[in-house]
Amino acid sequence: MTAIDPTQLPPAQAREAARTRRFARITKMDAWFKVLGLPWLTPILRLVAGDTPRSQFKDIWRLLGVPLLAIAIFLGAWAWAAPKVQTSLGAIPGPAAVWEQAVGLHQAAAAERVKEAEFYAKQEEKNAALIAEGQSDKVKTRAYTGKPTYYQQIWTSIKTVFTGFLIATAVAVPLGIIAGLSPTTNAAINPLVQIFKPVSPLAWLPIVTMVVSALYAGGDDGVPKSFLISAITVTLCSLWPTLINTALGVASIDKDLISVGRVLKLSPWAKITKLVLPSALPLIFTGLRLSLGVGWMVLIAAEMLSQNPGLGKFVWDEFQNGSSDSLAKIMVAVLTIGIIGFALDRVMFTLQSLFTFSANR
Repeated sequence: MTAIDPTQLPPAQAREAARTRRFARITKMDAWFKVLGLPWLTPILRLVAGDTPRSQFKDIWRLLGVPLLAIAIFLGAWAWAAPKVQTSLGAIPGPAAVWEQAVGLHQAAAAERVKEAEFYAKQEEKNAALIAEGQSDKVKTRAYTGKPTYYQQIWTSIKTVFTGFLIATAVAVPLGIIAGLSPTTNAAINPLVQIFKPVSPLAWLPIVTMVVSALYAGGDDGVPKSFLISAITVTLCSLWPTLINTALGVASIDKDLISVGRVLKLSPWAKITKLVLPSALPLIFTGLRLSLGVGWMVLIAAEMLSQNPGLGKFVWDEFQNGSSDSLAKIMVAVLTIGIIGFALDRVMFTLQSLFTFSANR
């Protein structure tokens, strides 16, 4: 059958064909907008493409207008109620005061970067002068030791949580696969899971601190001890959702698939990679999303007590500081923690949609 050239269609039919193609592309993009948490883009694009304004405005209001209105009401209630609550550090800061401190933290970070650049520039200038004078043996290179900026503390927290999360994944997924394939192994592991799963990070921290302190041999150039303590605490608290969901996903796969593996005489590795994992991936990713969320919550408490220079330490230092701006800075950190937690969840949800066949594809 010969394909129809759109340029040979009558003008009205050509416009309708182009309109249909635009809507098809928008429908295809809609699944990814939902994955990324941007479903309100679909009705806007459909409205621009010429769809019925009434239905699209209704969707825009539901998906974008209502959330924005809820945020505006929350900010208004916060601004109204905040001055009425007095603490030892003064009144609860409102949205304007918190925004002011957020801008101040950004400016302080920019100023610190300038100081760092000046430090290294002066150091290079001094070393170049020594080399020119034939005193190369006196050349020294020192690292800048200024106070970490707010952005550096955010990055430290993200590195710490992902280190703990990856260690937890490396332990939980293989163990969950074994438990899902073997009822005997599952019976042996289940009591330990039920005992340790509810344990608070505050209970793990003293144990982890003592063990790491006894075994630590990192030195000045190694991984900081506080980083290890925080990461291991995150691991101990976040591995359980992945372990449970992996075992459940593997145990729930179609038994006919296992029978096919036996008939084809697949090796254990081939059976796991070609049959078990593809079927269990949706539940495994659900466990990974839960584990990352738990790890991010646990991290803040771990950093407070281990003094790992991340967001947890920032909150603790501001609480100990007790200045008039401390409470607003703590609230900046709270909002930052929430926004990053949301972003991490969307990242995991996007990966789940990429690697699993779900309703989002």
